[in-house]
Amino acid sequence: MLAEKGRITTGEVQENFNVSYDSAKRDLRILEEKGLLKRTHGGAIPMRQTAYGRPAKMTCKDFGEVKENYLAIAKKAVSMIRNNDVVFITAATAGYLMARNLPEHLRIRVVTNSIVIAEELRRRDQVSVILLGGEMDDKGNCYDAFAIDMIKKLRFDQCFITAACISAKFGLSIQKSQAISFYGALMESAGKVVGLFPTEKIGFESVVSICPADKLDVLVTDWEASEEKLQDFYDMGMEVVVVERDCGSQAVSVS
Repeated sequence: MLAEKGRITTGEVQENFNVSYDSAKRDLRILEEKGLLKRTHGGAIPMRQTAYGRPAKMTCKDFGEVKENYLAIAKKAVSMIRNNDVVFITAATAGYLMARNLPEHLRIRVVTNSIVIAEELRRRDQVSVILLGGEMDDKGNCYDAFAIDMIKKLRFDQCFITAACISAKFGLSIQKSQAISFYGALMESAGKVVGLFPTEKIGFESVVSICPADKLDVLVTDWEASEEKLQDFYDMGMEVVVVERDCGSQAVSVS
């Protein structure tokens, strides 16, 4: 069922297998311990392979149907931007959805390494765009030394980033090591670093660690994220924002 649908709720386990709520939760926990799935707040999602990534030449706008949680996270990120901010927007699906949902009245300067996002924003009268240069990859993004050199000459009020995965133990991680210096330069140039991580990326580990998780000033995730996994981030003293289904948000502070 996970392979077919991409996720399953505890209620669906109860209904399909005629078991109690407690049994459904216990069985999902056992399956997670066996490495067969990853539990979420209300059910489970499939395990991700360590080297899982976007297919070659598939850009940040080639996502097919918009996932509800990705859109909610993007809208929350947009709500954090103030007039006259200079912001970096990640070359990822969440970044593209941010660009699509910027209010018309918002006057800002956007820095991006994605030609796709730059093209989305270039007709906006209130948005000034700085496109980081360099050698483009097959997705229309620049991560090389030319782009890094430009970043070092810039300063951002806020930097909105993501990665393939995030875990408390391994931090932010990606498939290829070439982008590590790029991410490091972004964080050095940003007043605030905001990580956009839907449930599908929480608690997983990719091939190469970029940095510890607490290098983020804010972690924005969604309503399905496992409370157990999020607790690891609270324990690190991180600020976590859990976006609700109605695209509102609940800020979770550290006790």
